[in-house]
Amino acid sequence: MNYPLPAAARQYVADHLHDDPAKLALQARRYPGLPVPELVRQIQARQKARTKLPAWADNPDLIFPPALSVEQASSARTAAFKASLVSGQRLVDLTGGFGVDATHFAEQIPEVHYVERDPGLVAVVEYNLAQLGITNISCHAGDALSFLKSTPDTFDWIYLDPARRNPADKKIYRLQDCEPDVLRILPLLLHKGNRVLLKTSPMLDIEQALLELKQVRRLWVVAVDNECKEVLYELSPEPAVDPERYTVNLLRNGQQQEFRLNKARETRAIARYAEAQGYLYEPNVAVLKAGGFKSVGTAFELLKLHQHSHLYTSDVLRADFPGRIFRIVATERYDRDALRAHLGPKPEPTSRPATFPTPWLIFATVPASGKVATYTCLPPRTCRADWRFWSVKSCRQHHLSM
Repeated sequence: MNYPLPAAARQYVADHLHDDPAKLALQARRYPGLPVPELVRQIQARQKARTKLPAWADNPDLIFPPALSVEQASSARTAAFKASLVSGQRLVDLTGGFGVDATHFAEQIPEVHYVERDPGLVAVVEYNLAQLGITNISCHAGDALSFLKSTPDTFDWIYLDPARRNPADKKIYRLQDCEPDVLRILPLLLHKGNRVLLKTSPMLDIEQALLELKQVRRLWVVAVDNECKEVLYELSPEPAVDPERYTVNLLRNGQQQEFRLNKARETRAIARYAEAQGYLYEPNVAVLKAGGFKSVGTAFELLKLHQHSHLYTSDVLRADFPGRIFRIVATERYDRDALRAHLGPKPEPTSRPATFPTPWLIFATVPASGKVATYTCLPPRTCRADWRFWSVKSCRQHHLSM
């Protein structure tokens, strides 16, 4: 595809941006003067970028690569967070992809190098950088290892997001299976960079990664709206004995929930147990992924409901808790009739969405007493942004959390 798109092609994309790509492909004969298959791919990619890259999706001047490249790219929110972690004068992104991370790094670092082995993707990124007016990124077509061996430069930061799909297009998670193989080239990375920032899948076990990488100074577990997206490892020639684990949950309203722990503090933490009190707390997924099962409770002076349940309680509201907070309005034994007494009658079948009088949420677990109990809860509107976790639609569903 030639850049920029002709006026007629741009208009086609704008007119059909919210249409079904499959139907558009079948209607290609209606537009004999346009490269409809290519334009449909542009529309598909923009649709995928709508949530994770809204500013780019709305920019008619940008060209998008195949939808898979957009799917694998960082979101604007996670890319901005990664950029907040780096500093210095020179950074290289060895797995450039669609260039989302590189453009955010360029807001913090005066000299950024973008490396990508797909020449077509490099051409797209170079064109988009010009449209965005970004001038401090140099693009290089080639693989990460060849670039590191050939460049005379050293870097304040080296960033990698190894490809997590094998030649059969199946997802992979182990470090040695990804491309590039960080474990194999780690000595070269630490020779060329003062710090290395490695992004991995949240499916990769943190303890296993620490054991294999060995050079970890600290790490971050990053969630977006309570969905774990990535784990970031800072690698250094001077690793920490017990790396600090920072958890961050980026919220839709621009706020973020943060918590910090390490393995030693988690091991020393002693949980206290009690029956449910006025409030119920559920740690966000980043805290749980980092292994903060006990230390999060002790840090906020909360009581745990059971040894094998990650639910906490307190009489006094802890609005700064990194997770979801609920106000307990009733505690019952596990009994359907008792639940119905609080939920109200089941709505009659209708073609419209069901409307319950109150957005109850039901949690069922085994508390300290050892007998299954249910807690009928409401998210307290006074708890920062936690209310936004539950839209009216999802609140109306009867939620059961074991």
